[in-house]
Amino acid sequence: MSESILVTGGAGFIGSNFIPYFIEKHSEYHIINLDKLTYAGNLSNLSEVEDSDRYTFVQGDICNRELVEYLFRQYDIRGVIHFAAESHVDNSINGPEIFVKTNINGTFTLLDVARKYWMESPFNYKKEYQGCRFHHISTDEVYGTLGETGFFTETTPYAPNSPYSAAKASSDLIVRAYHHTYGMNVTTSNCSNNYGPKQHSEKLIPTIIRKALAGENIPIYGDGKNIRDWLYVIDHCAGIDLIYHRGKAGETYNIGGRNERTNLQIVDVICAILDDQRPRPDGKSYKEQVTFVKDRAGHDRRYAIDAAKIENELGWRADENFESGILKTIEWYLSKHF
Repeated sequence: MSESILVTGGAGFIGSNFIPYFIEKHSEYHIINLDKLTYAGNLSNLSEVEDSDRYTFVQGDICNRELVEYLFRQYDIRGVIHFAAESHVDNSINGPEIFVKTNINGTFTLLDVARKYWMESPFNYKKEYQGCRFHHISTDEVYGTLGETGFFTETTPYAPNSPYSAAKASSDLIVRAYHHTYGMNVTTSNCSNNYGPKQHSEKLIPTIIRKALAGENIPIYGDGKNIRDWLYVIDHCAGIDLIYHRGKAGETYNIGGRNERTNLQIVDVICAILDDQRPRPDGKSYKEQVTFVKDRAGHDRRYAIDAAKIENELGWRADENFESGILKTIEWYLSKHF
């Protein structure tokens, strides 16, 4: 009999890559995907698993306690892998309230329902629920911004600079508190910028591809020299899988790609690949469409993750470097949309 795991936000970018990966790799699990289907969720991204007898989709809000309690009872949930979050920084600047509600209150609701379903009392799991785990997916943005050198580690103090990262930081701390106060079996992962197939069109890399092929201006914030560490989404999924199964309770693991690039470097690489694979009719380079726009409020300058802990303790390695990953990503967008 399959063991039921609740995956939240599974119709989003990372979740919709994770669920097919996880179902294919682990025949012993039944995935219950709880997703509100906001603008960022897309069920067509889960077409590979929609007919699987080990996959069930439920449309609903993680803040709806009655629904979450019902799902735990109905499917006898034995684990939670929590992706669901509002995640776009610009949107958090324009409308922060939903970020607080979903990222903080939603995480609390999931944790509290899981604790009461699995545990008799603090540090005392019910006999049949020994080993049940709650894994929380977070972001490197909780650490704030870096100078020209150095890396975020699991011990870097939190210093979030946007309503989005502040809400994620708050949710991380609630997860931590449930471990230290109640003895709950939790793990957390903080990842660098993900890219790959199925990413929402609002994000940087899909925006560059979409705008380039539409013949529109390709907008780059400020001077384009903001630096991010880029992680191919399937490498991230493999890291989550490892942490869920082998990570130490109460621990945080940073997952990074060791692929630092400025936004200018990103747009240059993408335009060069498109120039080769889908040349402009006029023979000019897509780079001529790049335009600089007013910088984002509170725009962090540099993120970079030291992934040594997950590499050394759990044996994780990224399979893709940026050059191989971005080629796969562009090929997917070309085949899917153009």
